[in-house]
Amino acid sequence: MEKEEERRYIDEITALLAVDTEYPLDGTLLHVTAWDDHVSPAIFKSTGNHIMYRDPDMNLLVKKLWDFWRSQTEDMRWCEIEYFAKDGNFTLSYTYPDEVDADETSLDRRDRIVKKYFGERPVIYPPWDENDDEIIYNV
Repeated sequence: MEKEEERRYIDEITALLAVDTEYPLDGTLLHVTAWDDHVSPAIFKSTGNHIMYRDPDMNLLVKKLWDFWRSQTEDMRWCEIEYFAKDGNFTLSYTYPDEVDADETSLDRRDRIVKKYFGERPVIYPPWDENDDEIIYNV
């Protein structure tokens, strides 16, 4: 993938993250896992004493992340992204399949990554809607 195309995807992902106006983009971590036919984003926002897990309408974000992942050549496809916005800038790091510890679960890996950016502050998750058996995003 050319740098210009990559930058276009990142700009579009940034714009989609900025739609969540309840919390500013500054201090936002987007952690994405991708494989076969799935992308799974998790958004965390710094709120001072704790970290807030955000669960906005992700249909557009999931579609954009799916397109971004599929745009990579198969031998160069990342399996995780860490996107962190801070002080008007962002850092982006890719993890490739051969870099993942097979003994670490995806949730353990996500928790480790959240701590890398936010330290030991507690993460607040929204209440689970017991009527939701399955979450389906249109891609």
